[in-house]
Amino acid sequence: MSISGMEATGLLRGKAAIITGGEGSIGMAAARAFVAEGASVCLIGLVADELRAGAAALGDAAIWTVADVTDSVQVKAAVAGAAEEFGRLDVVVSNAGISGVIAPVADYPEDVFDQVMAVHVRGSFLVCKHSLPYLRSGASIVITSSVVGLTSDRGICAYATAKHALVGLMRTLAKEMAPHGIRVNTIHPGPVDNEFQHGIEVAATGAERDRAAAIFDGLIPLARHAAPDEVARAMLFLASDQGSFVTGSTLAVDGGMTI
Repeated sequence: MSISGMEATGLLRGKAAIITGGEGSIGMAAARAFVAEGASVCLIGLVADELRAGAAALGDAAIWTVADVTDSVQVKAAVAGAAEEFGRLDVVVSNAGISGVIAPVADYPEDVFDQVMAVHVRGSFLVCKHSLPYLRSGASIVITSSVVGLTSDRGICAYATAKHALVGLMRTLAKEMAPHGIRVNTIHPGPVDNEFQHGIEVAATGAERDRAAAIFDGLIPLARHAAPDEVARAMLFLASDQGSFVTGSTLAVDGGMTI
């Protein structure tokens, strides 16, 4: 079996993972990569039909559950259910997110700001908090931030603030969990070729989809969007023992945008 042309070598053989935002393109790409490397995976998200279809495509190694990451009771139950089903938990990918709107700070809707912060920051906090009791030495937590968690731009105050906040959560948790042998890192994708990103680009530029994508390509030194599988491979590195001495890291997978 291969992962986008790369031979699988059992990097996660016998391990169990949860992935929030599991119905999205990056979440599903990570799930495919993890299953190909021997892991069992629980997809956690909001859209039951998409989660069900995604898990079915992955085969017997995958299960799914609906949970709102901003709801502590739902997150706790989802994590506990996965750990009980698999008998263990080794990898946590906190990946759920929303984009908010494009508007200057002076005009940014307060309710949208609060919602973006809740999904990204409270959501990741709850996923990590409720996963910790099940993790043992060698486990890995990967939190999806963004290139704008290292930089920013006009009009994205909620999204950029939330993505920066995830770095603070990660660094705190990495120091707390290091004595237990548990690694915690953030991953910072640049523009990815998916509908989530294309919607942001259209809103940011006011151009039609292809033209907006071309404008963003011009901002990326590698001059193209990432494929979801490219982000997933970086997640796999952080999740597996190949990243065994990597913790507290902000891994940019951004085509050079933070150069």
